[in-house]
Amino acid sequence: MALQQSEGVLRAVSSTKEVELAAQELARQLIHPYLGFVLFFCSAEYDLDGLGQALEAHFGGVSLVGCTSAGEITPQGYDRGCVVALGFDLRCFSIASVLIDEMERFNLLDAQHLVDGLVKDCRSNELASIKGHSFALTLLDGLSSREELVLGALSAALGSIPHFGGSAGDDNHLTHTHVYHGGRFHSGAAVVVLFNTWLEFEVFSTHHIQPSAEKLVVTRADSAMRRVYELNAAPAAQEYADLIGVPVEALDLRAFAAYPLAVRISDHYYVRSIQQVHDDLSLTFYCAVENGIVLTAMRPGPLLPNLQQLFAGLEQRLGPLLLTIGCDCFLRRLEIENDGGVESVATLLRQQRVIGFNTYGEQFNGMHINQTFTGVAIGRPAGRGER
Repeated sequence: MALQQSEGVLRAVSSTKEVELAAQELARQLIHPYLGFVLFFCSAEYDLDGLGQALEAHFGGVSLVGCTSAGEITPQGYDRGCVVALGFDLRCFSIASVLIDEMERFNLLDAQHLVDGLVKDCRSNELASIKGHSFALTLLDGLSSREELVLGALSAALGSIPHFGGSAGDDNHLTHTHVYHGGRFHSGAAVVVLFNTWLEFEVFSTHHIQPSAEKLVVTRADSAMRRVYELNAAPAAQEYADLIGVPVEALDLRAFAAYPLAVRISDHYYVRSIQQVHDDLSLTFYCAVENGIVLTAMRPGPLLPNLQQLFAGLEQRLGPLLLTIGCDCFLRRLEIENDGGVESVATLLRQQRVIGFNTYGEQFNGMHINQTFTGVAIGRPAGRGER
């Protein structure tokens, strides 16, 4: 079938757990003569080996990249236990990807070589100049504890190319997360994707978290493991529980979502979300923590108005949106589920054509952050309307 250029991205979803049928359904919705690349996000509940093989078989040589999630954002809004995918038209996008299979050894020289290769591959289609017409996406193993190392090197190598991404999830089990590249799923790995396009776009990050006056100082931590043993020279979990006014036994993911902590850098606050509490009253975080840093107690503000303001600004600058790829922290989703706000947020995501996933962390221009909605908005070609 011939596509109009205004259809530069097709969307697909499958909720069946049978991997062969899921791959068939996605292929039926996405395959066309100009399909150049597929990006997908899936529940970790799938038979991942089987799903990887089925996708590779049904997409016949088209490059596929993806990761497991802590929830999916589909054309219908929030979902769970499914696989959602995007098919990119090669007339609108030149896309190259690469796997980083040893995150712990990744350095600046590796990053420069990687970025040079991606740029060379994207230039082969000659859609648009790289500078000003490209953005990068990273999908990282969300339990690797190596995000900062990889992102620091990549950010330096990417230079002026804007960059966003998300850390893979596993449906809130916090056991095994995976990225997909080269026909199979990988753990302890990352995928970097470079998009080159003549369409207008904007990489963004937003959050609704507001600072309060209370501070906690990290006085004993294992930075390599992101584990904090003491806050204010007291057992970390007890000090945090006292701060938010609950017993230690009540500390869970919903408490962490409702009462986040953040590091202040210049005038901006970057959330350092807590992952879990241990029997020794230490706390493991999703992002880097070090001895001596000051953590500010934060409180969630209104989430929906923050998103409405974000999209109003994006539409003002880009016009009607063709697509938004969204990396939405799973703690935000837990918050709105707890507050009963799922449908109102899902309605906005549907209206703004958001496709994405709930993450174990987000990336924005080299920063590893938590409890944000981060992504890229892509505008429609000038003069084109809804298809």
